[in-house]
Amino acid sequence: MQIYVGIDTSCYTTSVAFIDSNGRLLADARRLLQVAPGKRGLAQAEMVFQHVRNLPEVFAAAAAEIPAGAKYGGVAVSACPRDVAGSYMPVFLVGRGMARILAESHNIALHEISHQLNHLYAGIWSAGGPRSSRFLAVHASGGTTEIVLVREATKVEILGGTIDIAAGQFIDRIGVALGLPFPAGPELERMAADVAPAKLPVAVKQLTASFAGPETQARRLIERGTPPAAVAAGVQACVAESLWRLICNGTSITGVNEVLLVGGVNANQFIRDYLRAKCETNKPPIKLYLPEPKYSPDNAVGAAYFSYCLAHQ
Repeated sequence: MQIYVGIDTSCYTTSVAFIDSNGRLLADARRLLQVAPGKRGLAQAEMVFQHVRNLPEVFAAAAAEIPAGAKYGGVAVSACPRDVAGSYMPVFLVGRGMARILAESHNIALHEISHQLNHLYAGIWSAGGPRSSRFLAVHASGGTTEIVLVREATKVEILGGTIDIAAGQFIDRIGVALGLPFPAGPELERMAADVAPAKLPVAVKQLTASFAGPETQARRLIERGTPPAAVAAGVQACVAESLWRLICNGTSITGVNEVLLVGGVNANQFIRDYLRAKCETNKPPIKLYLPEPKYSPDNAVGAAYFSYCLAHQ
């Protein structure tokens, strides 16, 4: 049996995954970076330090799941944030270094991909598609909110997205303002459950979105004493409707009717249900691919699957 390795050292998660020669996930090991209570993130230097400390242990945890006698067949690693010229973050150097050592010591193929492509391949693996030569993807996370056109599985063209903060930043900033730990997504979702949302503006024009205005309004609501759960629900509703308008406008402009959702924001069940319902009732219906929630946040499954796919072309 051959094993295909994925490594991702993103801004807030150290990840290693193994996929076997049948495309089956053998191991998915992750460790969140530690952020002090009340803080809204980490400096790159601190991220790098934590990855250097975490990666050997996370790799060992994943390797413990490998069957005896298995051999490495290839490795792929997130080496930059996105597929655009000049895309760079120091955190990815940690995973890249480990991947190079693994490739050279085992004489296997090394594939350097973007963190965004890693998300896309994790989504395709989990959702079972899209398999067509052209599809749209909405990548919504703490650092990115973009709608992209994917061609021939690896060519990613950015069509639009936010002009200021990402959807995940909006969630995290308001979550921390409400006293929730960073990253705030899961706790904000729990706080907002079964609560009528406070009204927040939705700022989407064609394929461009903004969350700075909604953030300002959410902070005003907090200052006025609006119940925290209502503010949290309003944030969810604002993000869901903003992503829906990007999807709706994107399919209309491009004529592409298949959409993949990736990124940690799309692990939110309210947002998933909202977008699923909107796509199903649209005329014509939009084919929406939703990965399992656990494969929406940062992970290395996509990189492992990318390595597997190239070996089985």
